[in-house]
Amino acid sequence: MIVVNTNIISYFYLNSDYSSIAEQTFKKDPVWSAPLLWRSEFRNVLTFYIKKNIITLTEAIEIFEFAEELLKENEYEINYAQVLSLSHSSGCSAYDCEFVNLAKDLDITLVTEDKKILKNFPESAMSMYQFLEPH
Repeated sequence: MIVVNTNIISYFYLNSDYSSIAEQTFKKDPVWSAPLLWRSEFRNVLTFYIKKNIITLTEAIEIFEFAEELLKENEYEINYAQVLSLSHSSGCSAYDCEFVNLAKDLDITLVTEDKKILKNFPESAMSMYQFLEPH
């Protein structure tokens, strides 16, 4: 199991330059987890795609349902005090620190392409490319 942030979920379900590597990440570890925040963030991404006429409302609903199915039973409440502490010490947003906090709590890797998270939390986070490197 890995923690994935909303960008990775978006790359997996929406066509982008990172879609292929997101699919490879899923093939390596198909058990994805995230804080409940992912739902709101992903709905926001889908709304953006609808407004840009990239996808339809019907497609957005279907995509969200697929993502919801993927993450069911692997969504978590987050300790707000730990998130605030991580955000304060790193300068990262509280949103981003929810994903970091979850990875730390579960003692698993956070896979993200967010450069600020990667820089501030190298012990917990890695890029999709790092995750796919043979060990």
